[in-house]
Amino acid sequence: MIFPLLSVLFFSTFFLSVLAEDGDKSNALLVPAAVPALVGLALYAFSGIFHWLQLFRIGQRFMIALPIGMTAMAAGFAVRILVHSSPTSLVLNIVTTLLILLSPCLFLAIDYVILGRLTTVFGPEVSKQCMLIAPTRIAKIFVWSDVGTFLLQAIGGSMTTSSNIDTVHLGTKNVLIGLALQLVSFGLFTTLIIVFGFRVRSRFPQVWNATGSEGFSPFASNLVGDWHILYYTLCLSCVAILIRSIYRLTEFIQGPTGYISRHEAFFYLFDALPLWIAMTLYCVVWPPRFLKINREAESMNMSKVRGGYPQDQSSNVNLVYNRV
Repeated sequence: MIFPLLSVLFFSTFFLSVLAEDGDKSNALLVPAAVPALVGLALYAFSGIFHWLQLFRIGQRFMIALPIGMTAMAAGFAVRILVHSSPTSLVLNIVTTLLILLSPCLFLAIDYVILGRLTTVFGPEVSKQCMLIAPTRIAKIFVWSDVGTFLLQAIGGSMTTSSNIDTVHLGTKNVLIGLALQLVSFGLFTTLIIVFGFRVRSRFPQVWNATGSEGFSPFASNLVGDWHILYYTLCLSCVAILIRSIYRLTEFIQGPTGYISRHEAFFYLFDALPLWIAMTLYCVVWPPRFLKINREAESMNMSKVRGGYPQDQSSNVNLVYNRV
């Protein structure tokens, strides 16, 4: 239910913001360049199409937020091209601002679910000893946190496109608060990922060293046993999102007349590009291929073992596939 709710919030806030005001933005500070926007449209559209293909070819439904987010970003760049031709259109400015500003919220949600599912792959003992928060609560806590920051950014983002300078400053403050809270929240989430990796490595070395019997082929649909590939991809996506969050926070701290806001290159270098790289990695490292693996927990009765895997059973720590 989390993802449908997030999607409803996204599109309802989006359309309400568009309908809230109408008119011309005669004091546009920056007319976006058409060529970079066209490149952004092509890249995000390509990756988004590939995500949709992976979703229907392999599954699972929990990945639906990723192609939706990529499609929304592509749409944001498409509208950005229109803004180049009609820079004073308030509606077009609102549309492109909200699409590009809010779509990454869906990327964050995907990372939340991936970590929650990855930590349960090896059974309750590993997740209990290696996670700071119960895996079943990760998505709920952080997604609901993002819903709040999402609304702040949506309301503020629509206000920043106003022709009234006081409204622009008020909207900037709202977005700034939302981005700051989002950065703190995602920083805590990234800490969870790092702590999980370190604890698995120190407390369950056999799990850390397990790679499974199946090899990894980027564009195949077979299940993959080497969970490290997904773990490190998740870490890279977090780095990209943190870079984008810091950039956005700095941009809104400077305000609409700041140096960063007046130079479009910063947006593509620290926002569009890192997010595209991070999310495009999931085209080849499709999470469901790694999250269907399961440990032979019952035969080892590991739920009753404390302090890690018995050394004499280390050879039995193999990852097998649950093809159901």
